[in-house]
Amino acid sequence: MFSHDLPLWPVQGSSGAGNVDWLFIFLLAVTGFFTLLVFALLAWFAVRYRAKPGDNRPATQIEGSYVLEATWTLIPFGFFMVMFVWGALIYVNESRPPANSMEIYAVGKQWMWKFQHPEGVREINTLHVPVGRDVRMTMISQDVIHSFFVPAFRIKQDVLPGRYTSTWFHAIRPGTYHLFCAEYCGTQHSGMIGQVVVMEPAAYETWLMGGTGEGTMASTGQKLFQELGCSNCHRSDTQGRGPNLVGVFGKPVLLDDGRTVAADDNYVRESILSPGSKVVAGFQPIMPTFQGIVSEEQLLSLIAYVKSLSQPEQREPVSNRPAVPGRAATSGTK
Repeated sequence: MFSHDLPLWPVQGSSGAGNVDWLFIFLLAVTGFFTLLVFALLAWFAVRYRAKPGDNRPATQIEGSYVLEATWTLIPFGFFMVMFVWGALIYVNESRPPANSMEIYAVGKQWMWKFQHPEGVREINTLHVPVGRDVRMTMISQDVIHSFFVPAFRIKQDVLPGRYTSTWFHAIRPGTYHLFCAEYCGTQHSGMIGQVVVMEPAAYETWLMGGTGEGTMASTGQKLFQELGCSNCHRSDTQGRGPNLVGVFGKPVLLDDGRTVAADDNYVRESILSPGSKVVAGFQPIMPTFQGIVSEEQLLSLIAYVKSLSQPEQREPVSNRPAVPGRAATSGTK
């Protein structure tokens, strides 16, 4: 409602926008009320207790009041706790994408946004998504820190070099929405803009089908996996020098130092670029690094392929050895 009444209020384009707006309104109301109260009391005291001719010293000593002190302490504390809990709930909700969300991969680069759909379609500075669908963004920077900011969705997430971050949204109305980089990233920072195009599901499927002939990200990753020689070590039987990757994504992985880590996007990426940092238990740190050999887009395709190996329809018998994601997070030679 506020987006139509106030010209400076962005349209509410996502399911989470309303909660963010109401919290912001609450913050403005509370701070505005107490600001006016403080100034009103200052003005009243200035007039009521202004200097007068004669002796203005009080006839009796003014004592403290525990009730008054407790009142002006507990009431603000209550407001602050409401703000904290409300904001924390919004933060937790925004940091946990719903299960089965549609995945979009993004790479920030001076000064553009590069997007890739699992189906293989790639875009620059424009992102197409369907309305009424949960969309998870997995993002990384190719150079400096950027920030993915869509005002209409009330989401802003830093995009970091060397580490994946994620956010999600659920668009509730078709349209074209502004996309900005909200972190100063260089001389052309102001030009790092784009748009999110929210389409009806049927229109989105039509657009998606006509967008590429390169194959899915998983199939591209599988081809790259073969070309780099990863399949020589990461075999689906027990004979490989590297861990079996089938069914490993999203599962805990036991390392040779006794630690257990989650096989997520960041773990797979680190296993490809710095395989000796987390060696899987039962394997030797013989895998070479692919730092500088594969691009960020190729890393995303390799990760998509490793993810696909954990999908039920593609599962195969799993080796008895501890599994590792990605590029042998630890061992093996590609």
